[in-house]
Amino acid sequence: MSQSNVIFAVSRNPTREDLFARAEEISADLSRRAADLDRDGRPPFAEIVKLKNAGLLNALHQIEIGGSGLDWVDGLKLVRILARGESSIGQLLGYHYVNSQYIYWALEPARAHALGSETVAKNLYWGAAVNPRDPGLVLTRRGNGYVLNGRKSFSTAARVSDYINANATLDDKIAGFAVPTNRPGYVANDDWDNIGQRLSDSGSVEFHDFPVYEEDFVGVPAAADVAPPVLSTFNTPFIQLVFVNFYLGTAEGALQAAVDYVRTTTRPWITSGVERAADDPYILERVGEFTATLKASVALADSAASAVQAGLARGRDVTARERGEAAAEAYAAKVHATHASLDITSRVFELTGARSTADKHRFDRFWRNVRTHTLHDPVFYKAREVGEFVLNSRIPEVSLYS
Repeated sequence: MSQSNVIFAVSRNPTREDLFARAEEISADLSRRAADLDRDGRPPFAEIVKLKNAGLLNALHQIEIGGSGLDWVDGLKLVRILARGESSIGQLLGYHYVNSQYIYWALEPARAHALGSETVAKNLYWGAAVNPRDPGLVLTRRGNGYVLNGRKSFSTAARVSDYINANATLDDKIAGFAVPTNRPGYVANDDWDNIGQRLSDSGSVEFHDFPVYEEDFVGVPAAADVAPPVLSTFNTPFIQLVFVNFYLGTAEGALQAAVDYVRTTTRPWITSGVERAADDPYILERVGEFTATLKASVALADSAASAVQAGLARGRDVTARERGEAAAEAYAAKVHATHASLDITSRVFELTGARSTADKHRFDRFWRNVRTHTLHDPVFYKAREVGEFVLNSRIPEVSLYS
């Protein structure tokens, strides 16, 4: 397998221009190696190190603590850029952004600042073990603290995470906490074998008497029917926008790969009357249609990101209605991006032709990636929420999916 030679000197406070240039360079390198990476399906330890060295993990953290101070509109664009090269790496960057920024929305300011400063100083990658459809984890009291036991059937970035957000039941209530993964009792299994997102490191995780302390808790354990503070619920619209942007980045990568292949390899059809496939009117029409669809979906994604960013900027003054209106914008973008990315990644073969289906190219990886992930969160439920908002003025019900 070919090796990457993309190297960055670790630096504090890289500029916006630095980050975007480095993301483009990493994405191009991933694209060159993508077929091999997809075939091998190994945990992306080296790729995460590159993101760390490029300063991309700390892009959204405040300049005062060594980050770059970017907003979410820019952060999500970085996710999209990386996903053009390799969908899983775009996903992992976006997940880290949501998980590492969640502390600012859910913790008291002083503690959030301390944990954020530690995250930047140590260049920590944040994952999570919070899949609400797979509860699985139980906290029990032991001595002056607690122990965590149980299993999650999948946890994206299971092995590459330095820190995780997690939740578990405690005395019939839901407790959320943030903990480092280097404590004894954390086991990340190598059992992710799905057809797509093969570098997302989404295997199962187990906790065996994993120690948890009072200072690890994020908020007070609460009954399932107790509404959390509004600000702490922004993780859901933002994670949905992460989905939107790495779907679109994947589709952009698929279209670019197809265009490159048409220019260099595809032969014109025998009755086309042209000498180059790039002059075939049907190929030109499809490239135009796919491009227009992507441009529209990207514009919708950026507009939704601005709406959710504006809600977040209101801080603890944000209302449930304001959060819901912004979330509805994000979910409309999710519906469009899902349909656009599935359509384009499956139909680029209409441009490239039969020989492009050879395994060495693995052009099917683009479709496999979006097909795999979009099934985790059925798009028709998002469309229904958008319909409820438009028709009945009902904001989406708050959950880890909405």
